[in-house]
Amino acid sequence: MQQDQYDFIVVGAGSAGCVLADRLSDNGKFSVLVVEAGGTDARMWIKIPVGYAINYANPHLNWGYHTDADDGLSGRSSYWPRGRVVGGSSSINAMAYVRGQPRDFDDWVAAGADGWGWDAVRDTYAAMETASDDPAGTGPVWVQDLSDQMNPFSAHFIKAAPQAGYQVVDDMNRIGAEGVGYYRSNVRRGRRWSAADAFLRPAMKRSNLRLVTHAHVTRLEFSGAKVDGLTYLHRGKSRRVTARHEVILSAGAINSPQLLQLSGIGPAQLLQSHGIQVRHDLPQVGQNLQDHLAITHQFRATKDTLNAILGNRMGRLLAGMRYVLTRRGPLAVPVNQVGGFVRSGPDVASPDVQLFCNPASYEITPEGKVAMDWTGGYLMSAQTCRPTSRGSVRIRSANHRDTPSINANSLATPEDRHAAIRGSRLIRDLSLTPELQSVTLGPKDASFTTMDDAALLQDFRDRASTVYHPTCTCRMGHDARDSVVDARLRVHRVAGLRVVDASAFPNITSGNTNAPTMMLAMRAADMILQDAG
Repeated sequence: MQQDQYDFIVVGAGSAGCVLADRLSDNGKFSVLVVEAGGTDARMWIKIPVGYAINYANPHLNWGYHTDADDGLSGRSSYWPRGRVVGGSSSINAMAYVRGQPRDFDDWVAAGADGWGWDAVRDTYAAMETASDDPAGTGPVWVQDLSDQMNPFSAHFIKAAPQAGYQVVDDMNRIGAEGVGYYRSNVRRGRRWSAADAFLRPAMKRSNLRLVTHAHVTRLEFSGAKVDGLTYLHRGKSRRVTARHEVILSAGAINSPQLLQLSGIGPAQLLQSHGIQVRHDLPQVGQNLQDHLAITHQFRATKDTLNAILGNRMGRLLAGMRYVLTRRGPLAVPVNQVGGFVRSGPDVASPDVQLFCNPASYEITPEGKVAMDWTGGYLMSAQTCRPTSRGSVRIRSANHRDTPSINANSLATPEDRHAAIRGSRLIRDLSLTPELQSVTLGPKDASFTTMDDAALLQDFRDRASTVYHPTCTCRMGHDARDSVVDARLRVHRVAGLRVVDASAFPNITSGNTNAPTMMLAMRAADMILQDAG
């Protein structure tokens, strides 16, 4: 299908764009073009679940962004990988499938996203999922319980949870689940099951859907006040395409606001400073950036962990042979094995920390490569569920090739600084349970056991890192004063344009953001089709 006009044009074949491609083309009534800056996801280390560690710094698969120097993190610049490949970040993430807590979505409604409360989104999740242990599921997103293949050391985390005062849960996506359990993962038959696998690949059989890869969108195009298409670069040539109905941005929390600003939609003063014609003064474009920060502590173990397998050549060889023959074993299981939502203290009304407990210890080199320890070790991470600090994404120039300025503005509020301390304490308390003490030589950083609150906060500033969940930079809300899009994802006062991706979250969800991004796109597709008639 080679043409210059389509009913819908979707920018980005990531977690949201793949869903839209499938849903908007399903009835055969509309033609759909998906424009993706990256290339194919048909790569071995994308499909093998443990390949997450290899793809982490692959410049062929991700944008490799870096934040501005962050005062809240001791002036450090953080590495923010974002997918630039078919499937987007769902092709390079850690595959943890986490819906979020019901209160997250009720807070969306309070922020102005009418119709996005828990009772509504729960039905979308149910329709979207097929769980390996639930024969009733018929959705395209495969959610697998891999606890039978997880490293035996992970059982120690489960046994330690009650000793630290936490329940053990069988599925953290169960309504009201609070406590520690095994993560569910987007893996099917030993292979990553990305948004591209779930939605795009089946849809590509339809003649009314076209995907263009290695195509970099440079700007949106207008007919009067309406967006009626876009221009993209492909194989060195500029191409303009038009949309009979809508252009939909699904480029993610960094690239969607960047493209809006480059196209003249955003804070007027910023646009004018770069010589960009102001099409629509929309001050909130790129504002309200939210992300999860986590502190990680590593420990030396007295028992074998994944290090004994993946930390030496023979172990990797044997694991590889097992994977090829059976699609099972260490290579078939993502890095996150145990965790959940817990409260950092008895005075907290609802879970405010997400835990990640992994049966491996390693270092990340300056080049971004993961170097696993040879001796037994494990790590535990704690992330604050609902940070109150707000950052921004702003273009640096009118040139689409210039990466935007990402100001994370970490730990800008007293609440976030206090939460950082409480998360660190929580890890220490869990590490001191009899169960973990029985298999632990000690923390890698011996001073961890004696740090006071000031030292814990400084340690957090010096070492904490993103969990790769940037959101909210084109947030839903009441009107242009507090948001970028309305509750139907339409850009305020700009006809023909929507934003459907994690940038549209009114507030960040408590946990991993891939599942809620796909859910958002499922619901958005229904709205788009309703409005198209």
